[in-house]
Amino acid sequence: MTRARPDPAQPIKDAIAARVVALFNDRAKGEAPVPRRPDGLFGPRSVAWRVHGDVTSMMVGGIASLLLQMLHPAVLAGVWDHSNFRTDLHGRLRRTARFIALTTYGGREEALAVIERVRGIHDRVGGTLPDGTPYHANDPSLLAWVHVTETTSFLAAWRRYGEPGMGRAEQDRYFAEMAEVGARLGADPVPRDATAAQRLITAGRAALRSDARTREVRRFLLQPASRAPWAAPLQALGNQAAIDLLPGWAREMHGLTNPVLGRPILRAGTRGLAETLRWAFR
Repeated sequence: MTRARPDPAQPIKDAIAARVVALFNDRAKGEAPVPRRPDGLFGPRSVAWRVHGDVTSMMVGGIASLLLQMLHPAVLAGVWDHSNFRTDLHGRLRRTARFIALTTYGGREEALAVIERVRGIHDRVGGTLPDGTPYHANDPSLLAWVHVTETTSFLAAWRRYGEPGMGRAEQDRYFAEMAEVGARLGADPVPRDATAAQRLITAGRAALRSDARTREVRRFLLQPASRAPWAAPLQALGNQAAIDLLPGWAREMHGLTNPVLGRPILRAGTRGLAETLRWAFR
């Protein structure tokens, strides 16, 4: 019986994986990657496991979804009035990533517990917009906007950088699976296929706005979340890929550019990053 030869690239793989894990898990709080359990809301054969398991496309899709969400005045107000985005944006992004990980890969009791915890937080978030209109984070239509922008962005990033040939049936199944999380959070309506998701985004555009507060939050979102020298260029690449992923009308509202000549290089670089991280975690 012959022994398998050690992989000479393993130390490099381990170093890359360790840095990515540290970026998304707060070691000071004892956080570690969420183990994949087959008894959760979805399971190993789900489309959600496939889509949410790719670091690069989730990073790109996550940033794109936040850029879409903040165009809604009430979502923006919740961030502006009730979060410490100016001093702890990295922590906020980590908490969002952990919520997605727990609801996707955690056991059923873990997933339901974190959903209830978020609902409890939303109960305390509310106020008035600059024009005096009241808002509340547990408003079903507001939660529906957050849910649909998140799911469409994650799926779009996965299709661009992970599975370009993904069929329509699998796309619809992803929305059907994620509807359980959206509904449990209180979102209504919740799209259960790609057509319904696109219809909801089209209908939601009438409420969107961009102003000085939008620009301020966007500035914080697109600055490096980590001070590590190696992280800054990767985050800059992810930010540009997220801007590229946005619908044209959303980029226009944000005043963001997406030069046509630069797109092939940007997308090739992002695909290269995705393949490198998959190699490191394989």
